[in-house]
Amino acid sequence: MKIYQITIFLLFLLGCCAYISTRLWQIVPFGQVGKIIFGSLVIFLFLAFILSFALGNILPVGLTTVLYRVGSTWFFICIYLLMVFLIVDIIRLTHLVNIDRFVFANKYFFSALTILITIVMSFGYIKYQKKDRKELTINVAKIKQDKQLRIVAISDLHLGYGIGNKELNSWIKLINNEKPDIVLIAGDLIDTNLKPVLQRNMAANLKRIDTKYGVFAALGNHEYISDRDGCIDFINSANITLLQDSGIFVSDLYILGRDDVSNKSRKELAQLIEPFDKTKAIILLDHQPINLNDAAQNNVDLQISGHTHRGQVWPISWITDKIFEVSHGYYQKSDTHYYITSGLGIWGGKFRIGSRSEYVVINLNY
Repeated sequence: MKIYQITIFLLFLLGCCAYISTRLWQIVPFGQVGKIIFGSLVIFLFLAFILSFALGNILPVGLTTVLYRVGSTWFFICIYLLMVFLIVDIIRLTHLVNIDRFVFANKYFFSALTILITIVMSFGYIKYQKKDRKELTINVAKIKQDKQLRIVAISDLHLGYGIGNKELNSWIKLINNEKPDIVLIAGDLIDTNLKPVLQRNMAANLKRIDTKYGVFAALGNHEYISDRDGCIDFINSANITLLQDSGIFVSDLYILGRDDVSNKSRKELAQLIEPFDKTKAIILLDHQPINLNDAAQNNVDLQISGHTHRGQVWPISWITDKIFEVSHGYYQKSDTHYYITSGLGIWGGKFRIGSRSEYVVINLNY
């Protein structure tokens, strides 16, 4: 993302924060003192997420975890507050109904809005806890070797302040129950900071993933956000084979991993794939599904990607559906198969509204 794009995005967020804060001040029915207390709370909520980033390397992990979870939860709540306030203002602009007296400083409207937001976010939290299990069988169109590989594909674990060892251990149990031959991680194993991951010794738990041939991973954009070199060291310490613009021969097929597009000098796919035997099945890990034609044009049999989260919450899911050729699910182009996973973990607040967290079981015949 370029500087001017970041600037525009930050200005947009600042404008949204100002708008939401103004409307909240107007609807709170608590009197002047109550408004000041509530307003101070809202300011803290807006600042909490920023503080978790700015002071993450200074504050204790426990405190930063609270700031991160509270702040990111407020971020998602604000999406729905923004939608409600925009609807209210559109109605006000029509002048068909004098809606102000029903909204501003009205305890019934404030109570109804609080209940609505609580229901929506509770639904999203409950939905996040349930992981979807997706299973599919893929037949490679190349020369048959009468082999089958059982793959568990995951992405976007986002280990860190939001997701700790308790959740990670529950995921490892799901993965091991599948008795996979290999596990593939399509990027964003780490969230935004390595400090909580290292302090909680999460590498020790990742070592408990049980496979026949091993665990293989590619880098995602969040590894670049948190500290690429540190993440590489962490991945290696967890007995995970990192494929960074490189490939490996396993069970008579190739597994290739592209570096993330955050690295502007990453190899072109044609350059990466050139040394390998094209008569063998080829699996590609590429975190961001931004140019699906590449894999089809370069003899790849199966591409696993993540990154999109399928928007994570509605209506952001509509945006990701527009941005990406495929934002989630199975897809085929010529003889190349794709699976774009919505991710096992999550970014920020633990809510899934209009999307699901998932792990993918692939029976590959080749």
